[in-house]
Amino acid sequence: MCLFATIALAGTATDLLTKHRVFQALGMPGEHRADTEQELLIEPHLRSVYWIWQDIAGFQTSLNTGGLFGFASGWTSVLSLFSLIFLVGIIVYVALWAWRSLFLTVILGMITAGICGNLYDRLGWHGLTDGEGQPIYAVRDWVLCMIGTYPWPNFNIADSLLVCSVILLLLHELLCNKVPKESALEPTSKEAQH
Repeated sequence: MCLFATIALAGTATDLLTKHRVFQALGMPGEHRADTEQELLIEPHLRSVYWIWQDIAGFQTSLNTGGLFGFASGWTSVLSLFSLIFLVGIIVYVALWAWRSLFLTVILGMITAGICGNLYDRLGWHGLTDGEGQPIYAVRDWVLCMIGTYPWPNFNIADSLLVCSVILLLLHELLCNKVPKESALEPTSKEAQH
């Protein structure tokens, strides 16, 4: 349980800290920030996208009111409710059974961190407001990756934890839990004698 809690807390903290720092540096989506007025005149787009690898990968703020790839956009209450249900289910499962598997404990810690990081934003606890001062109930995304000229939907650390944990879980199931076909189909020698 300690390992699960450590991974969940560290992942959540990393997600929330990176979101805070990037939004503080780059501003809200569409905002242009610059350190000096001259810098803003020379390169007005300077802070709207901060390229790590020019035209391939960088940082750009965006707000997602939906789930993965914007699915169920605007359904913040429903997504928050499902997040809470999954969160409670995971914690109960970890407390009762997951301690038997180190791998599963790590994976569920990653999933919990992803859920908590995005749920924090969906509940509006980040404190962002719109132009009229109303709270914004949306997930803060900031990683921008380009596939040729197509911008992949922006994401964050919580999204990465969720996707990577599901991929690892699927790979584990496919590669490590295979039942040999012969042993599954052929009866044992004792069964054959009866």
